[in-house]
Amino acid sequence: MTLHVTNTLTGETEPFEPQDPQNVLLYYCGLTVSDPPHLGHARSWVHVDVMHRWLEHVGYGVRHVENFTDVNEKIVARVGQDDLGDDEAAVAETYVQRTIEDMRSLNLLRAEVYPRVSEHIPEIIDLVETLVESGYAYESNGSVYFDVTTFEDYGALSNQDIESIEAQGEPDEQADKRHPADFALWKAGPVSEEAVHEHSKGATWEETPTGQTWDSPWGEGRPGWHIECSAMSMTHLGETLDIHVGGRDLVFPHHENEIAQSEAATGHQFARYWLHCELFQMGETKMSSSLGNFVTVDEAVERWGPNVLRTFLTAGAYNSQQLYSDDTISEAEERWERLERAYDAAVDVLDSPATKSKLVDEDLRESVDAAREAFTEAMNDDFNTREAQSALLEIASAANRHHEGAEGEHGSRAYDYQGLKRAVETLEELGDVLGLTFGGAKATGNVELAGEVVDLVLEIREQERDAGNYERADELRDELEAIGVEVQDTDEGPTFRLP
Repeated sequence: MTLHVTNTLTGETEPFEPQDPQNVLLYYCGLTVSDPPHLGHARSWVHVDVMHRWLEHVGYGVRHVENFTDVNEKIVARVGQDDLGDDEAAVAETYVQRTIEDMRSLNLLRAEVYPRVSEHIPEIIDLVETLVESGYAYESNGSVYFDVTTFEDYGALSNQDIESIEAQGEPDEQADKRHPADFALWKAGPVSEEAVHEHSKGATWEETPTGQTWDSPWGEGRPGWHIECSAMSMTHLGETLDIHVGGRDLVFPHHENEIAQSEAATGHQFARYWLHCELFQMGETKMSSSLGNFVTVDEAVERWGPNVLRTFLTAGAYNSQQLYSDDTISEAEERWERLERAYDAAVDVLDSPATKSKLVDEDLRESVDAAREAFTEAMNDDFNTREAQSALLEIASAANRHHEGAEGEHGSRAYDYQGLKRAVETLEELGDVLGLTFGGAKATGNVELAGEVVDLVLEIREQERDAGNYERADELRDELEAIGVEVQDTDEGPTFRLP
């Protein structure tokens, strides 16, 4: 079975056929960095990461781009709070750093690039100019709006017609617009005080922050939300994406508007396949920063570790709703422990004299092969991680049955070396697709000792810097990063994260 995906644009599950048979262009709508990342964000991150891993597993080259929205009124509303920073850029930088740290802690593959809105203002302005010149957009009092009536397929992604779509944007914009559903591509002036206070969470200032502005053909202003993703994705992936992923709550208006403005500007299809992650439920509502009912990623990683979290987050398919509760987390802990115990037991036997070169356990070997086939079928069925995880558990069960049933001459125990080796290697290979890491302690050695060695190297680096030997200090940092140790210089001194 070849890979099939459920395309929101058509409502159908379709064979996946990228433009280039060898390579996939994958774009994920990343975070607006105005709050600490929570498990709802992690759920989407992990599923996009699994998509990336599976596409590479079956032989595609993957160019994966994920943006940071670092220009937004919600970010402006955090200025001066909790030492986050004294302006919009500083607050965004603080949360971008935290987000990257959380991504690394969850064992996510790195994207090809993480573009930021603030880096792409020239591309955004060029795109808006193109839309104005071609008649799809118009200027009004220093702002620019997309005219939804000019785009014939507007509403196709969200399955709506223009007349049934409610007004978009702020109420005070309506007088400037030709149609209530028109949306802003460029907003005149800074962020309004009303918008900042709406997202302030009770914070007060002597002088309300207003955020960054940039010069444009229509005057000083800021980009609209939707145009940002079009400009960033097309800058790094071209005019047509293979897969565009985002949360289900972004179908309208964000993704609908992305399609309209992108295709109006280029005349080409913007994305061939639209995949949407369902929302994460916490009680009766979705997990959300704005609702305040969330568990942050760093809290979750510290409590349960990345393997349990990834087992939990992949227990449901990306396009099915998932409930966070003590029971669902406990179930994930049990599943991971089953996998880990079976793996560790099999590895211990492999490295013992009890394995035999001629002993054959057909049940073990056939079970592993069947589980591999089931895993492949599940992942090719719209990245069905729930069934893929079940296939891994079948391998664990088969290894346990072999272990329990092993008995040789005179009461000694004997094991099928090749069968167990196949089970261990299959768990490692397919577990990696789900981002699970087996045998971590054995593979990484003494973590405490490794940390002490890095501390020693960083101490020598500081001595070199104090002596003015900056080139040598930079070489030491580069050497650490070459073996996977991430070094971050802070006001309190250097910190590091082990691979």
